Amino acid sequence: MKVLVIGSGGREFAICRKLKASALIDEVYCAPGNPGMERIGVHSVGIQENNFEALAAFASQYAITWTMVGPEDALADGIVDYFTSNGLKIIGPDKQAAQLESSKDFALNFMQKFHIPTAQHQTCTSMEEVDAVLAQTSYPTVIKEDGLAGGKGVFIVENQKEALKVLATLKVSPQTPVIFEEYLDGPEYSIFVLLNQKSFQILPVAQDHKKIFDHDRGPNTGGMGAYSPVPQFDQAAFDRTVKEIVEPTINGIHTMGFNYTGIIYIGIMMTANGPKVIEYNVRLGDPETQVVLPRIKNDFGKLLTECVDQEVLDPIEVDPQAYVNVVLAAKGYPQNYVKGQLLPNFEIQSRGMIDYANVAVDDQERLIGNGGRILSVIGIGDSIREAQANAYEILSNHPVSQTYYRHDIANRAVQK
Repeated sequence: MKVLVIGSGGREFAICRKLKASALIDEVYCAPGNPGMERIGVHSVGIQENNFEALAAFASQYAITWTMVGPEDALADGIVDYFTSNGLKIIGPDKQAAQLESSKDFALNFMQKFHIPTAQHQTCTSMEEVDAVLAQTSYPTVIKEDGLAGGKGVFIVENQKEALKVLATLKVSPQTPVIFEEYLDGPEYSIFVLLNQKSFQILPVAQDHKKIFDHDRGPNTGGMGAYSPVPQFDQAAFDRTVKEIVEPTINGIHTMGFNYTGIIYIGIMMTANGPKVIEYNVRLGDPETQVVLPRIKNDFGKLLTECVDQEVLDPIEVDPQAYVNVVLAAKGYPQNYVKGQLLPNFEIQSRGMIDYANVAVDDQERLIGNGGRILSVIGIGDSIREAQANAYEILSNHPVSQTYYRHDIANRAVQK
């Protein structure tokens, strides 16, 4: 088999690495990919993820068995619809189903319809509606942009002054609604489910770290690190989440008749009143993918083939080892970040691995930083503590100028 992965970041690097290990797959292509992928034998294809016509033509010309979509933008824009209409197999939801991520209002209405626990909320399509909500809002409260925002469209405000400051940056209209949500308190967990029309399987649970600085300070980013397993998310919490959230979500997808073949991410918060959904994503997450996929002992190529061919999915076999991902970000991220940092040759052997994301090559063919989140350092160990220590040892032994990273990834598990 030859397969194509759409995207260019650390998530896609992790997907490609896992597919390279499949006994069923001969060649892995990634469009547009990144130069770091060549180091693990993945072929980068110089086609942008929004150029559906060129991607479909490549898939046809190179006899690609199936395509796996990484980023949300391509899914929201209808890449699955385009490929399907051209007789090409592709893994991901169609444009209608992708609204579970591309429109928070759509997702909230879906949850309400299928009695899936989430925050109380109100959608505003005009400043008059905003003013009416502000007149009765208690704080803290959460303000969200309705559309895709790269993980940066969520604002927790402590008072009306902060709310007005956030709202001044948003254009509220019927085309660009703003959602006010009840502030929920509790730890967050990442649940990924592989599904098709016949069945579903839950992947290993992870926990993300969204804030930019240690101790969860500063603005939200695309994610500064993750780890799996999550020992504080015990079996009772998992079972309750499956019953109250995962199963009703899958039932809702089938009841609505969505063309959904692929991954759904369910971000949950374990509140004092039980698990509640924070958001849906319609694809694998970054940086969680880098710690979730290594824990799947199954042949991932076989699992995805079963998925796209609408077969009953094999049960997931989970590796008990722990994985901790610490993201190395460019100075200035998530705003105006520095580029061009020379990256070292990482000597890590079996203690970890590197998943490259925003990288380029200089005139000497050396890898350099080329974006906000440059790469992931994934520590591996028999425990979270050991995996965490290995990740930070790798970072300490390979300093990179004009970069930074959080120093407390996985502390919540280690301090349990």
